[in-house]
Amino acid sequence: MMKPKTSLNLLWLSATASAVFLAAVLSAHAQTTAAKAPAASTPQAASAAPVASIPDRAAAYFHVGLANIYESEAGETGNAEDARLAVEEYKSAINADPTSPQLNDGLADLYFRSGRMHEAEATARGLLKNSPDDVDAHKLLGRIYLRQLSDASNTVSSSSPSGNVLDLAIAEFEKIVSLTPRSVEDRMVLGQLYTVKHDPKKAEEQFKTAQAIEPESEEVVLNLARLYAESNDMEHSIKVIEAVPVADRTPKMEFALGAAYDQLKRPKDAIDAYRRAADLDPSDVHAIDALGQALLNDNQLDEALKQFKLLADADPEDTGALVHIGEIQRRQGKYEDALATIRKARKQDPNSLEAGFNEGLILDVLGRFDEATQTYEKMVEITSHANGAYTNEERSNRSFFLERLGAICTEQNKTEQAIATYQKMIDMGGEQTIRGYELEVEAYGEAKQFDKATEAARKAVDANPKDVDLKMMLAGALVEQGKSDDGVAMVKGMLDGTDKDRAVWMRLSQFDVQLHRWKDADDALNKAETLTTKKEDRTYLLFMRGELAERQKHYEPAEQFFRQVLDLDPSNAMTLNYLGYMLADKGDKGIRLPEALKLIRKAVDLEPMNGAYLDSLGWVYFKLGQYELAEENLRQAVERDQADPTVHDHLGDLYEKTGRIRLAAAQWEMSLAQYAKSAAADVEPTDVAKVQHKLETARVKLAKQESAVGQPKPE
Repeated sequence: MMKPKTSLNLLWLSATASAVFLAAVLSAHAQTTAAKAPAASTPQAASAAPVASIPDRAAAYFHVGLANIYESEAGETGNAEDARLAVEEYKSAINADPTSPQLNDGLADLYFRSGRMHEAEATARGLLKNSPDDVDAHKLLGRIYLRQLSDASNTVSSSSPSGNVLDLAIAEFEKIVSLTPRSVEDRMVLGQLYTVKHDPKKAEEQFKTAQAIEPESEEVVLNLARLYAESNDMEHSIKVIEAVPVADRTPKMEFALGAAYDQLKRPKDAIDAYRRAADLDPSDVHAIDALGQALLNDNQLDEALKQFKLLADADPEDTGALVHIGEIQRRQGKYEDALATIRKARKQDPNSLEAGFNEGLILDVLGRFDEATQTYEKMVEITSHANGAYTNEERSNRSFFLERLGAICTEQNKTEQAIATYQKMIDMGGEQTIRGYELEVEAYGEAKQFDKATEAARKAVDANPKDVDLKMMLAGALVEQGKSDDGVAMVKGMLDGTDKDRAVWMRLSQFDVQLHRWKDADDALNKAETLTTKKEDRTYLLFMRGELAERQKHYEPAEQFFRQVLDLDPSNAMTLNYLGYMLADKGDKGIRLPEALKLIRKAVDLEPMNGAYLDSLGWVYFKLGQYELAEENLRQAVERDQADPTVHDHLGDLYEKTGRIRLAAAQWEMSLAQYAKSAAADVEPTDVAKVQHKLETARVKLAKQESAVGQPKPE
């Protein structure tokens, strides 16, 4: 007896063919019945006759045919009665041929297709009692448990009260692969089940066995690569795919390879893999998008732009492509074009978080602070819930916009508004609470309200007494407040002889540099270096060594340390700016100004809203005698960093150099005012004296001008 799902499945027959088939079956059934009829003609004699032991296969075929017709009708109309009749006909077929495993498998399969899982499982298990190696019954049970797993229904099986669905599924597929050892598909399923079970060793064994059977199977390769990736073994994951010859790789293999390269920060290799994936399947928008993102991450802006324009042309409603195009235009310095593109994206999707972020960012770069504030306020509104309940992702998104909004308030010296904004982050709870406290302390520090900064930091520590970072923040606030010994003692008290001491020694070195304790700073860095293993940690350690050397006016070693940082991280904006400014300010007779300009411009390109970097750029232009560019950047620096005395000093020098003495004097007055508010540890007395001398000289010049003409000269 063949399985009805294959040779006897009447779903594949036309109506005419079905009728012919049934007529033949009916005829055969009649002949068989006549041949088996007993000699007795009375009802009593018929009932006393023994039951025939020979299977009635013709009747079985007949009932299976009807079952298929009823099932077909049930599938087309959704009629439950047809589904019931299909089952009854299958039962009749089994009555006609009760020992047929194929018919029992077929009934169990019909139960499965009808959604009657309990009956399907019971029927299959009943069959296995007599035929324990019936692979079709095991496969059906496996399918049942897989469906339950996919429905997140990890319930106890009716047949095995002690087993959960995952274990039952594993047991069935273990049996299946033992019966059909060369079935790649079943080994793949078993490997995936082991993965869900968090048994990577057994999963790897199944995937490797499948790979030995079909070495270049896409499914095998991808599952094995995914297994290693989920175990954070990205190198091994890459090797699995690289083992397949390039000519034999599929688009999905290349895409997975690109993603693995991305994880390992190998942008060039990621780009090549994504490009191959896109070339193999030009219609795959995911590959094109990934290629564009990889090019963007590698700062290949023009090439990235081409990819995202392909996506935008293919689907003008693709908001994500427009956002990326706008981001590229912004990074190219085409701010007005970028703003137009992003606003087009926001018009398409007013709730797009990426579009909202980019619009606010561009407006901030353009110095259109009021508009940027309105944009971020709108995004805060979009991401808020009246009931105050947020998922982790929602909380993270809302905090992001609150942080940007607070930063603009801080730039404009609207300290209280910034604090109120950051308080909303704290009120949400979760991981963003710590960040909210940190930003409050930073905002007070930027405004030189050191008492309030210390108060906020102490409040944060009281609320989170076990948080080491917050304790270090409080120590820093104490140092800024002038309570240096208290701050240093607090941090030293955190040393515990573990690897965590690295962060403590780094913080102590910062304090020591700030307090001009050069020997202590060097000792702290030496201790931190013995605990430094990560690349990013070593990068910052080298930066601190460079700063320590520069503050002591040891410019050659400082330069060497900064260049070591850039060897490790060429896009380290903080180092690019520091080294560039040092070369511009301390270089010999302007010889190194072109190099300084190149370094600082790169830093500004990376962080165009950083007031300190804009000041450096303006200063190097000033040194080069390019006064219009100097003024443009120094003005922007003052707008963004009004509390920095050096920025006002530089703009004053520019005004004085271009004959605007009164404007110069006003800037020097503001510089001195900010020096007066600054923490004592941050002030070099010689710098203050220089500004004071320039202001007094300017006042003398202004007095002479007024006495000569009788009134102030307009500027």
